[in-house]
Amino acid sequence: MPANAMLSRRSLLKAGAAAGGGLLLSYTLPASTRTAAAAGKGTQVNAWLRIDPDGIVTLSVPAAEMGQGIATSLPMLVCEELESDWRQVRFEFAPANPVYANPLFGMQATGGSTAIRAFSAPLRKVGATAREMLREAAARRWKVPAEECKADKGTIQHPKTGRKAAYGELAGAAAKLPPPATVALKSPQEWKLLGKPTKRLDTAVKARGQAGYGIDIHNAQVPGLLTGTLMACPVYGGKLKSVDDAPALAVKGVKSVVRLPDAVVVLADGYWNARLGLEALKPEWDEGAGATLSEAGLAEDLRKALDGPAAVAKQEGDAAAAISGAKQKVEALYEVPYLAHATMEPMNATAHVTADGLEVWAPTQAQGPIQMFVGKALGFKPEQVKVHTTFLGGGFGRRFELDFIFSAAFASKAAGAPVKLVWSREEDMRHDFYRPAAACRMTAGLDGAGMPVGMTAKVASPSIFSRVFPQMVKDGVDPMGVEGLAETPYAFGTHRVEYAMKNQGVPVGFWRSVGNSFTGYFQECFMDELAEAAKADPVAFRMSLLKAKPRFAAVLQKAAELGDWDKPVLAGRARGVALHESFGSIVAEVVEISLASATDVKVHQVACAVDCGLVINPDTVEAQMESAIVYGLSGAAYGKIAVEKGRAQQSNFPDYPVVRMAQMPPIKVHIMASSEAHGGVGEPGTPPIAPALVNALAKLTGKRLRSLPLSQHGFNLV
Repeated sequence: MPANAMLSRRSLLKAGAAAGGGLLLSYTLPASTRTAAAAGKGTQVNAWLRIDPDGIVTLSVPAAEMGQGIATSLPMLVCEELESDWRQVRFEFAPANPVYANPLFGMQATGGSTAIRAFSAPLRKVGATAREMLREAAARRWKVPAEECKADKGTIQHPKTGRKAAYGELAGAAAKLPPPATVALKSPQEWKLLGKPTKRLDTAVKARGQAGYGIDIHNAQVPGLLTGTLMACPVYGGKLKSVDDAPALAVKGVKSVVRLPDAVVVLADGYWNARLGLEALKPEWDEGAGATLSEAGLAEDLRKALDGPAAVAKQEGDAAAAISGAKQKVEALYEVPYLAHATMEPMNATAHVTADGLEVWAPTQAQGPIQMFVGKALGFKPEQVKVHTTFLGGGFGRRFELDFIFSAAFASKAAGAPVKLVWSREEDMRHDFYRPAAACRMTAGLDGAGMPVGMTAKVASPSIFSRVFPQMVKDGVDPMGVEGLAETPYAFGTHRVEYAMKNQGVPVGFWRSVGNSFTGYFQECFMDELAEAAKADPVAFRMSLLKAKPRFAAVLQKAAELGDWDKPVLAGRARGVALHESFGSIVAEVVEISLASATDVKVHQVACAVDCGLVINPDTVEAQMESAIVYGLSGAAYGKIAVEKGRAQQSNFPDYPVVRMAQMPPIKVHIMASSEAHGGVGEPGTPPIAPALVNALAKLTGKRLRSLPLSQHGFNLV
């Protein structure tokens, strides 16, 4: 959205003096059309700033902090325009309220790498508005023109007379003033804080073990708290038939057994006693139709879908005709499995249901949906639902879901007491909302010079949006199933992308970079196959198709330079490259590997170049590129949820490994200088790593791996 469309004087409201004479600012924004308009109604966003008499500036952060750095970046936006002293800036998590909705979603939720893109302009404006009100308050106190007053490091100064007042002194008076009709925002050239590496505000509490995660909620915070854990039907879609409570109730500390439609919960005076009580139970399940699901059947189902009808997601020219008349035809079938989120902190939530409403303490990405949907299920209006957002021990999209909130809330209602429900690691992994499995047939035609004249892609995959936001599925196309393919930067001549929706009964949800996590693999591996068919260098081949996309070409060129692409490789090593755009950011990565043995892959380094538009905190961008690479590397090397008899076969890190410290390569990150609009940074680093790795392995071994993970082909990272 253009910045000038996001905030008007009419929507800027002064809330009045805070306790003790401070200044409290709030504002409202129109909801975006992406989700709210599609649902037929708008939603407002409200974010507010508090200046206390002691000069401390506190921003209520409306999004969840799951390691992506928004608890620092969002306050930086306000601090820059406010001209406050960064050492006096604090943050707190905003309460759940529709006025805190993300304007790109139309609801209060965190995901899609949107926090900076959604809140940058409005938060800068609220900082500038507070600055001008403080200047006016000082000018009136000193009886001088406001334009003679200067804001600097948490003070208002009058250079002509040498007078100076701290924000804390002026906050009470400023709160009584009308907000200015317009405020001037700084240009990036004037930024003092934004764009500079800035230490995170949450580092100290995390380093000292003082950060409050959902799993840390205890009786002192919620008196009368019971702790529970649950066992769900092992088969997707199955239900609880019956269970004998007696074995669990015989365990010391166990208070009660709660039956849910698809699970059984044991409540006790602590987690371990609840776990022992749960292990003593032998529930009977109605497994339902899901008991027939198998890995082989699910994979074959997707392959067959590639030969059946599909919806057209993109059409540019007659690609089929162009390929038919081409000098050379290249075709490949790629496949990826279901993937778990594997968050370090297992799913958990604390809930207290009373006659007056529901109160939730949770590591959640979905405060708004909790109010709307969990509250409704319990018979409450949204305003009767309070949500306290804690730090998240990993989110990656998993904590956008509501299943663990529902379970805690219904357990609390049944017990008549507040309940902290903690999932075991095994329950977490076996009952995830997985990254969808997918199959894709890529086809292209090359002319006599080895240049593409047409490309087609057909994707078969379960749909996330059909479950979560069905209004986003248009004419049979879930845009997340084809993102990254439909809007490719490459000039293929002609271009057609199709989508075959195959919902298979396995629960699917948002996973870091969502559909880009597999479309990036499909397209970038295929690009190397095309380069090989054209007898061209993979980087040079891509560059020849990016002449109309200079931003993409610049990122690719920088990654190649950073990864020593044009330098000779050491004997026994190879390099692979991949480029992908997602969430408004362009990322290219070069991977260098060798084989320590026939099956042991050593990743020596990853070079990453990213253009994410105007940068707020370079430290955050670099950290998120590194984080996304680790996450994507784990998925590419080991990630796979196999299903047999309707049951996930993986349950913990021994059979669902992630990359360990000893396997982790050095990562070099270069952030491109850019004046473009902000892009996201939490997810875009993930899509290129799998294809870059596979492309390097193909060079080294001569084997083209068209399915993931590497471990199913016998490879291991060392």
